[in-house]
Amino acid sequence: MFRTRPEARPSVVEVLVGDRPVLVPAGASAAAAVLLSDLPAIRTTPVSGAPRLPYCMMGVCFDCLAEIDGVPNRQACMVTVAPGMRIAPQRGVRAA
Repeated sequence: MFRTRPEARPSVVEVLVGDRPVLVPAGASAAAAVLLSDLPAIRTTPVSGAPRLPYCMMGVCFDCLAEIDGVPNRQACMVTVAPGMRIAPQRGVRAA
């Protein structure tokens, strides 16, 4: 696993993932915050309800879809964290 050199450690940002406050390195993605939060899943699939977590971390697989700051269906791997950001799990198909 890669490690950050102690003298190169970035500042941290606090975000809320589900109901958990998480400290994330500034400049990290919302998907990284999800993985650091230890949530069992950030979304469930519309058909089977299978749990999903971020996978590819580059915008290809869509397994990181989440509600970010009240906006559903955001690819968490493509969003940079900001102080106070709220990342909420997404369950199945969004209600109309």
